[in-house]
This record gives sequence, structure tokens and C-alpha cells, in this order.
Amino acid sequence: MTKTELEKVAVEVRKGIVTAVHSAKSGHPGGSLSAADIFTYLYFEEMNIDPANPKKEDRDRFVLSKGHVAPGFYSVLAQRGFFPVEELKGLRHVGSFLQGHPDMKHIPGVDMSSGSLGQGFSAAVGMALAGKMDGKDYRVYALAGDGEIQEGQIWEASMFAGHRKLDNLVLIVDNNGLQIDGKIDDVCSPYPIDEKFKAFNFHVITIDGNDFDEIAAAFAEARATKGQPTAIIAKTVKGKGVSYMENQAGWHGKAPNDEEYAIAMEELEKAGEALCQK
Repeated sequence: MTKTELEKVAVEVRKGIVTAVHSAKSGHPGGSLSAADIFTYLYFEEMNIDPANPKKEDRDRFVLSKGHVAPGFYSVLAQRGFFPVEELKGLRHVGSFLQGHPDMKHIPGVDMSSGSLGQGFSAAVGMALAGKMDGKDYRVYALAGDGEIQEGQIWEASMFAGHRKLDNLVLIVDNNGLQIDGKIDDVCSPYPIDEKFKAFNFHVITIDGNDFDEIAAAFAEARATKGQPTAIIAKTVKGKGVSYMENQAGWHGKAPNDEEYAIAMEELEKAGEALCQK
């Protein structure tokens, strides 16, 4: 896909996020919106997947380690054709298969259930090791939050991945700078993130995680890297695409009301229309 085509898809992913969280009257829009471009590139360009056969053996694997941004994950899965977009309105509703965290037993395209922060990356490392041991060539991708990497389990998993030279593994850190209690460097600073991963024998790439050119280059570089896992530090804007949510920690885990929803959808509609003019 071209950059403009990917940007158009990302707008639709963002619409799905806002619609789902508004419908649920709860959820996590801020981190879902910041990661929307990463989700879009992974599912529409990078990964070997097939919505018609979600469990195909040679598929690439994805683990959402920061499981609370499930609205972003669900929205890209719906856009990619794993289930109807209309299902997003059932987010967190009784009887819906789209609950507050991803469930591998009930949602097509979900390779690992996730929730407790820090644990998802360990699962991804296990998947990558299994691929190496089985002689398979699938790749494993995981998305973590920058607040999440305050969890010790992230670093245990990183130590193991670096030691085992899991070059089929890519961790993307959504570095939007904010977590539920405010700025990550005020709460418990993980900086310098890049130097920490380098110390664990990762190949590290730092990018603008809301720019598709930089995203594409980073994943290409990760594929070319041998003998080391890759960490992509993606600097993003929390709430990206909705003006009043951008860089506001208060939108980490809060749903828009009807008026706010209308404003957000109008802004995203205009963004989509502008892309159609290109």
C-alpha cells in the first residue's frame, strides 16, 4: 500500500477506536490512538497473516502486551477483515466477544490473551523461541507501552531474548510519554529507553511512530537484523488524531460523551477527506 492508503486506513482505525470506546462508555482511547499507525502498518503491510485462516501455521504472531489498548487492536482486526466492523460497537458489552482485554479463545486473529502489564512480552519471547526451536520462519511482534516497561518482567524477558539472539522477535514500545498517573518520567522514569534495550543485546531503532515512512524503514531494518532481537522505540502522540485528546493523560482511560464523540468523529472525517484530495 502507498503511504496515503495506509494513512486512510489509520483514520478508519481511529474512527473504530472512538466509536467502540464511546459505545462501551469505558475503555482506553489515548494509547489506542497513539498506536493506531503501528497497528495499521503491522496488519496491512508487515505481517504474514490471512483473515480467512487466522490460525494458519506459518502466520506471523502478534502479542498486545499493553492489553488495555484493546480498542486499537480490535479496530485494526475489524478493518483487516477478521470480523465485521459493526462488532466494535459491542466493546465491553455483556455477550460480546470483544471484552476489555484480548481473548485468544474467542476473537479471530488474537494469538495471545493479555491484560496484566509486562506479561505479554514474555509470551512473545516464548513464541519466538518456539519458532527457532521448530525451525520455522515466522516472526513475532509485540507492542508494549512506555509506562508498561516499568514492569520488571519486561526486563527479564528482554534479558532472555537478547541472550538467545531471537532475531525473529520485534518489540515496539509505544513511547507516547504518558501513563494513567501522568508523565512517565515523573511517575517512574524508564529513560533512557534505547540504552536499556541496547544493554540487553537488542538492536534498537528510534522513530516517529506516527509517520509511515519511518515505520516502514524501521520494520525493514528489523528484518535485516541478524543475531539480535529488535526494539523499535516509537515516539508517538497520545490521543493522536483527536485534538482534545492529544497529549492529555486524562484520556488514558476515559470514554468521550456524546458531544465529545461527535467532535472526534467530525475531525477524523475531515482528516479522511483531506487524504482523499491527495
